[in-house]
Amino acid sequence: MTDATMPATADTPVSPTTEASVPTPLGGAFAVDAQKVQSHLDRVVRETVEQTLNALLDAEADELCGAKRYARSPDRVDTRAGNYQRKLHTTAGEVTLKVPRLRTLPFDTQIIERYKRRQSSVEEALVEMYLAGVSTRRVEDITEALWGTRVSASTVSELNQKVYARIDEWRNRPIAGGYPYLFVDGLWLKRTWGGEVRNVAVLVAVGVDASGRREILAVQEGAKEDGASWLGFFRHLKERGLSGVRLVTSDKCLGVVEAAASVFPDARWQRCVVHFERNILSAVPRERMAEVAAMLKAVYASEDRPAAEAKAEQVAGKLEAMRLTSAAKVLRAGVGETLSYFAFPRGHWRRVRTNNLLERLMKEIRRRTRVVGAFPDGRSAVMLAAARLRHVAGTDWGERAYLDMKLLRDQDAKTKTAGEGMEEAAVAVTPNDVTETVGV
Repeated sequence: MTDATMPATADTPVSPTTEASVPTPLGGAFAVDAQKVQSHLDRVVRETVEQTLNALLDAEADELCGAKRYARSPDRVDTRAGNYQRKLHTTAGEVTLKVPRLRTLPFDTQIIERYKRRQSSVEEALVEMYLAGVSTRRVEDITEALWGTRVSASTVSELNQKVYARIDEWRNRPIAGGYPYLFVDGLWLKRTWGGEVRNVAVLVAVGVDASGRREILAVQEGAKEDGASWLGFFRHLKERGLSGVRLVTSDKCLGVVEAAASVFPDARWQRCVVHFERNILSAVPRERMAEVAAMLKAVYASEDRPAAEAKAEQVAGKLEAMRLTSAAKVLRAGVGETLSYFAFPRGHWRRVRTNNLLERLMKEIRRRTRVVGAFPDGRSAVMLAAARLRHVAGTDWGERAYLDMKLLRDQDAKTKTAGEGMEEAAVAVTPNDVTETVGV
């Protein structure tokens, strides 16, 4: 075996030539500037969109002229007279269009609407940002980051005026089908009136339909959160087709009980348990609130209404023994208004005895309207509140089942069967019994 064919060992020296033949890793040899690459891609996309739109405009001009530019043809009906430039905001950024001019014929392009400065998708994105909760001032920064151009707050406000018609259509849509559960509430927003800041009431109603899903039924301005406003609000719901209401849940707002009973006489009224407990705790010293709150929770943990009434009387007695007579008085006066939910399936009690469903929606409205401050008028306040609720309704909020309505149907079936049994027992009288009764 020669040295050339002898295998290398650990003791065999490696020649410099051998070391040079070993490949070295190239890690770090190339560095990619992601920002420059992204900038280049944005420029390429923008230029491609610009070239495509200009090519379409040229093709449309050729079709109107009956021949291509500089071409001699017996079918030609007009000739070019140059072009004018026009800016257009697109999702790829701002592009420059070269709109052709014709010598005799008007050039009414079907590609870009006359006087339009933004692509429809851009306008829709601006409106959706506003409705989703982005302030008009913040939209300026977002549009610059997305498309390289700033869209002013006044432009966003003008676009929103176009959406108001669609919001009004949504607010006044017909209501089909029955809604056994109806939740109503109101909130106050600020508006300017004659140089002064005044309150405007926004009334909201949410219903649970026969399939157990929630739906925002109405958003309306109330001059005041009083009986007249609530009466008009409930009539508005009924005129649009609301029916089948069996339970109305709300806080004890001024006039809401009388208005609900007037428009929906067959429906029960459920006073929100959470608001009622807060009313009681407002008459309790801070150091005793936790103890009293636990006592009140025991009332609504009862198995039926008689047990809850007995427990409430027991709690009222304890409050009097604790020298909390004002809290005991509030409890005795209003506890009956908070126990209507016992007439419905046990599986529904926790969700229909409070107005928490609407409280979450009201937080969404307040979060969105906080950036506005005072509205110029009541309509603007209602429109923004309705826009936010319409945005929420378009999510999976209304697709998820909120209640299992099979429980209510089963309870109705049992009640009907029991009622028919009582009627049959009442008419099951023998002829002898009738004779004896007449003889007596």
